[in-house]
Amino acid sequence: RLALCARDGAALARARRELAGPQDALFTAVCDVRAPAEVNKFMQETIAHFGRVDVLVNSAGIITVGPMECMEMEDYREALETHLWGPLHMIHAALPAMRRAGGGRIVNIASIGGKMAVPHLLPYSVSKFALAGLSEGLRAELLRENIFVTTVCPGLLRTGSPRNVGVKGQHEKEYALFKLMDSLPIISMDTAAAARKIVAACQAGQAELILGVPAKLAALAHGMAPGLIAEMMGWSNMLLPGPGKNGNERRSGFESESAFTRSKLMALTHRAAAANNEG
Repeated sequence: RLALCARDGAALARARRELAGPQDALFTAVCDVRAPAEVNKFMQETIAHFGRVDVLVNSAGIITVGPMECMEMEDYREALETHLWGPLHMIHAALPAMRRAGGGRIVNIASIGGKMAVPHLLPYSVSKFALAGLSEGLRAELLRENIFVTTVCPGLLRTGSPRNVGVKGQHEKEYALFKLMDSLPIISMDTAAAARKIVAACQAGQAELILGVPAKLAALAHGMAPGLIAEMMGWSNMLLPGPGKNGNERRSGFESESAFTRSKLMALTHRAAAANNEG
């Protein structure tokens, strides 16, 4: 029995068509997780429909790619409202029902970018660090109530979403690098495989799940030598594109396409976009 919310009613309609099973086992509602009133309404309607809430998965996400010089306060605010305040609104709305039921599971989708800061993703990393801290703190506070909080830190996942990211700086170059990394089979991870691991971690009440070998190695290296990793991030930043002439202008990924990003090198991302309704 599944309740889904999203800002896009058309996306919810596609989800209803794609998910097999009795329709009364699926509840959907348009909801912006950044708005507490909408979150509370969604949670009340979910409880009215199913009678209880056993598992809450916070997966809403946005991302803006580009150099720090091009980021404005609104970029940080938007990321924090989505990645920190959105999950916090949802958790506060769900906790009373979980407490009445005597326990529950909360899964927060953070990021490897919430364990180590990555150049040209600063608002994203800031907000994912905040979510990871919230998630770990909540686990410590809620364990005594039989409510298990799992922090998920994926590396790159092939969701097909690059075309919908925000891009600043030298738009075509920034987007080309981002989409290429998302398309490499060794660097990025298939979403179906990731989902299976997330479900298993939720069932086990696991504290943390880091997804993907590159992310696991990066987290291990950062834990052992944070100063060295910080220096390496600084060196890698020197190789990335600068702000450019119209760097503060935010464009979407699909507005930053080039012949390179449309090429067969990006085939895995293109297939993922079709499979995951990221058109």
